[in-house]
Amino acid sequence: MFFASDNWAGAHPKVAAALNAHNTGFAAAYGDSDLDKAVAQRFSEIFEREVAIFFVATGTAANSLSLTAYNKPGGITFCHRESHIVEDECGAPEYFTGGSRLRPVDGALGRIDPAALEQAIQRFAGENVHAGRPMAISITQSTETGTVYGLDDIGAISRIASRYGLPLHMDGARFANALASLEASPAEMTWKHGIDILSFGGTKNGCWCAEAIVLFDLDRAKELAFLRKRAAQLFSKSRFIAAQFDAYFRDGLWMETAHHANAMAGRLAAAIEDDENSKLAWLPQANEVFAILDRKKAERLLASGAAFYDWHKPHGFDGHIAENEGLYRFVTSFATTEKDVDRFAEQLRT
Repeated sequence: MFFASDNWAGAHPKVAAALNAHNTGFAAAYGDSDLDKAVAQRFSEIFEREVAIFFVATGTAANSLSLTAYNKPGGITFCHRESHIVEDECGAPEYFTGGSRLRPVDGALGRIDPAALEQAIQRFAGENVHAGRPMAISITQSTETGTVYGLDDIGAISRIASRYGLPLHMDGARFANALASLEASPAEMTWKHGIDILSFGGTKNGCWCAEAIVLFDLDRAKELAFLRKRAAQLFSKSRFIAAQFDAYFRDGLWMETAHHANAMAGRLAAAIEDDENSKLAWLPQANEVFAILDRKKAERLLASGAAFYDWHKPHGFDGHIAENEGLYRFVTSFATTEKDVDRFAEQLRT
């Protein structure tokens, strides 16, 4: 009953096997091996166009370097007020960019409101030297509240970005889960709707340590290569990152794991809905479930071995939480089983 985070799961057996399979012999370092090149080509095939790929160690590094690729003095990146880059990266984007700022934008349940975004950009559109100037826009897919931007939502934000000449970044730590939810193609969810640069996460969906920056704006590839090196994110034995992505993409494993995680979230949500003393805070769209539980019941569930986190009320949430209740987050993964969910449901009913 481990629902604390999809980061708690291990590596998928096929990913682990790929790491072991590529652990013999010798291979060129720093991204020059045949496997590295083959995986880079595979990314281009998946996104239906030539892309530049940069492996990094963490999602924080991917997000920070993505924004650094478009850095400018006095720069401001617009993002949701509860986005990961605002709340959970310890100022890393500002650190890597040497002092650019993140400007929080409102929007219900993790998604930027386009009208609020335009208003925020207009505040700095004159590029007043005292106030700073717009630098980029960043969206999270799926969001920190388990919601998903639809293709039309991405398109609306992209049109604003285009109007102000701003690059659009997507934090895709749970990219595959959002893709499975929308039943869209990787191309449709990114560059076909205006995404310029993507933080592509594999770690939460079955990899051991596999994150990548996918750059659609190829003119910036040379600069980003130097930025990655300077940020100490260039792997020597990069074949081991490539090996994970090779297994991840092979035979559609990455979408299989994402669909499974999403399905387990749906099963968990149904169990919570079936309990007369618990309720969903809002409907899940990917692999995160948010529920309102009696605090004493939550304590009993934790004591029984379940793992999950209490959560803050997000912007735009208008549901009622009584004094004896709390908001809790549950995350499912490729390793979550029906048995895990059903055992939790049984504990929930007691």
